[in-house]
Amino acid sequence: MDLTGLTLRVAAARPHVLLAAVPGGTAVRLAAERLLRARDWPRASTPAQADLLLVAGPDLPELRTPLERLWRDMPAPRARVHARTADEVEDALNAGRALLGPPAVRPASAAPPVDAGGHREGDHGARERHEGDDQTPGHDGHGDHGGHGGHGGHGGHSGGQTEMPGGLPMAGQGADRDGLTLDQLHLPLGPFLADWPAGLTVRLVLQGDVVQRVDVDEPARPIDDAAAEAFWVQPWLRAASGEPVPVGEAVRRRAAAHLDSLGRLLAVAGWPAEAVRAWRLRDDLLSGAPRAAVAPRLERFTRRVGGSRTLAWLTRGIGVVTAQKAREAGVGGPAARAGGDVTSRYRQWLADIRHDLPRLEDPAPLDVAVEDSPRGPWSAEHPPSAALIALLPRLLEGAELAAARLVVASLDPDPDELVFRGVVEVARG
Repeated sequence: MDLTGLTLRVAAARPHVLLAAVPGGTAVRLAAERLLRARDWPRASTPAQADLLLVAGPDLPELRTPLERLWRDMPAPRARVHARTADEVEDALNAGRALLGPPAVRPASAAPPVDAGGHREGDHGARERHEGDDQTPGHDGHGDHGGHGGHGGHGGHSGGQTEMPGGLPMAGQGADRDGLTLDQLHLPLGPFLADWPAGLTVRLVLQGDVVQRVDVDEPARPIDDAAAEAFWVQPWLRAASGEPVPVGEAVRRRAAAHLDSLGRLLAVAGWPAEAVRAWRLRDDLLSGAPRAAVAPRLERFTRRVGGSRTLAWLTRGIGVVTAQKAREAGVGGPAARAGGDVTSRYRQWLADIRHDLPRLEDPAPLDVAVEDSPRGPWSAEHPPSAALIALLPRLLEGAELAAARLVVASLDPDPDELVFRGVVEVARG
């Protein structure tokens, strides 16, 4: 029996896709997620689970090295493709499946391209699939939940950044808060994690399972400024430039952004079925579904998630910041209004969705000074996500590692906003 050929045919028929979204590529990510669900292709949450690496968004030179590490960590058979715009996603996935097929059935046009590191993509060899590799379509391959408890898993935290055996860096030593000398572990989260802000890298110094210090890397910049898009704030950008934008379009985009964020948090917390419901509702809103068609499902979703005692128990008391402290840090929007912990923040998203639901078709003109963007009052000079990212060290230092991803998911800063700020600065310079 030709086991290698059989493995290649299985991988090509229904490849496990590792989606690596970069800043400025939200529209590409959303298009890829929709198409993967439509095709029933499983999402991989780590390189070890993946057959196909799909890079979503503009070319960012600063992220080429971590992308190469993701690529190296993928077992054969494997293929890598890049969709820079949403219109390229379908062709990219088709090309990836062709690259994974046995050489005898590959079209001549599907010869493996040379990747950014000078290596041939699509190099094939037999791969043993272990039980548990296959993800159900409802799970979408997110969250690294297996075997890691209720606060979400932490497999693949570094996004391929670490080089030591087992994927972890060597530990040093340092004094803890009680004056004892304990091992210190330097652990980067990002830039490529399932259910994680695109391209964000948070560097932790741990002693035991407690975060002692946090540093956040500056966001990467695209080669082509025109390729960068702050997707979630497009209505506010257009209105600020003088274009007439209806309120309904803005609140629809804002509610969809909150559903996107809720999906991330639910996946990290270990509730994948509700995460998928959040993303389906998000996609329906973005496709322009009328209010009457989505309202009953949105009401059920907000009641079910908001009333979950288990989710509240898992997230209570984590990442506490008062409304006053948030505003002093320059944070606005839902995070400031919530004034509390992770539980308070996701419930604020749910409340905002319920508030926006009756206005999905409001034809009144958008006033950017009145209507907040998804993460707070919009300003190109001071995008709200910049303040959310700046708040992360304060909330993560002293927290347990198991809570770190929940804290980040409950703020869900949008690196696209910072890429857009960089584009504005370049243009003005």
